[in-house]
Amino acid sequence: MSDYDDAKIQEAVLAMLTVFSFGDGRSWKGYDWAVMNSLHERGLITNPVKAAKSVYLTDEGLAAGTKAAKHLFGQSGTKRPV
Repeated sequence: MSDYDDAKIQEAVLAMLTVFSFGDGRSWKGYDWAVMNSLHERGLITNPVKAAKSVYLTDEGLAAGTKAAKHLFGQSGTKRPV
């Protein structure tokens, strides 16, 4: 089981899809390039402008992302065992 609330994660993904939608609600399945480039410029991820469909989180990015995920998606109440 995850330490994250699935409903909160789904809500956040839906929010991200909505924020970056265009036309009549069409949205790309990936994240906005400007956001990805900004995260790269801040040193939180590797360069997103490559042929690979994924990026790596830097140590700083992983720490910040973990903190953000716990804040945004963490379950309230007792912590579940991993």
